[in-house]
Amino acid sequence: MRALSLLLSLFLVFSLEAIANKEEAIVFPLNDWPSQRLLSKLVGAKIEQLGYPVEYLPINPVNQIGALKKGLAHVQVEVWQTYNDGKFMKAVNQGFVEDLGRHSALGREDWWYPDYVEALCPGLPAWQALKKCSQIFSNGRDDGKGIYYTGPWNYRDAGLIRALDLNFTIERLDNAEQLWQKLSHAKKSNQAIVLLHWSPNWVDVRIKGHFVEFPDYDKACEQDPAWGVNKGMLYDCGNPKVTLIKKAVWPGLKDKWPCIYQLIKKVNFTTEMISQASALNSNEHKNEQQAMATWLAKYSEQSKAWLEFTCPNK
Repeated sequence: MRALSLLLSLFLVFSLEAIANKEEAIVFPLNDWPSQRLLSKLVGAKIEQLGYPVEYLPINPVNQIGALKKGLAHVQVEVWQTYNDGKFMKAVNQGFVEDLGRHSALGREDWWYPDYVEALCPGLPAWQALKKCSQIFSNGRDDGKGIYYTGPWNYRDAGLIRALDLNFTIERLDNAEQLWQKLSHAKKSNQAIVLLHWSPNWVDVRIKGHFVEFPDYDKACEQDPAWGVNKGMLYDCGNPKVTLIKKAVWPGLKDKWPCIYQLIKKVNFTTEMISQASALNSNEHKNEQQAMATWLAKYSEQSKAWLEFTCPNK
């Protein structure tokens, strides 16, 4: 009864606030990866149940910063912050975007392989193992160079290959779907493969594997050739091993929709919750409503906790 009373009280306050702002919808930017899109729709659906109109704006992660600054978008539930001096944190420090805290989930982006590859290339996950068995990753290339599969995104993999003297070449694919097709094909035939992986995503809960452990990242790796294992070249390190996953909002959200502001502060995703959202929205071929229903059934208790706050009076 206490929980029901709390829910009814919150519903009343939310509804009054929604009426006061009924002419304007709360806008979620939608990026091009499955977990962000589904999690945005899940949080948006909660807000709609409380009487607020919600809209979705397809936009890339770079342009969304400007949209949040101008109030064209209001709530972003999955921002990846790898560097303290990156574009997101610069916008936060300038007051253009408000950082509303991190999720329990932690991210990582780097070279990755399915676990059966360790039997084919002893010594993994240490990066030095790649120097001894590059040929098993060559996929039939005449020169025996191993192939590292990645997408159209801007990483410094070519510099890493040169600095660590890896006998590898890069094959860039057009999108994530093509990357996962390469992984699926290799797994079916137990073929060695190493590719870009970002965690959390669907792979974490469907295919066991490991990141290659390169020398630990340091800013000096990108600025000082004398730093690291190669004293004459930059980029002799892996990517940072921890990426914070955060929530970001339009700076005016707290004043315009104080209840929504409190709700978003309470939203918290674990690594598994984000991975399952990715799997349901991309790997299991469910439609959006089926994916949302399955996710909410699995994490009903966690999502109920989003409403455990005191909504301020306007």
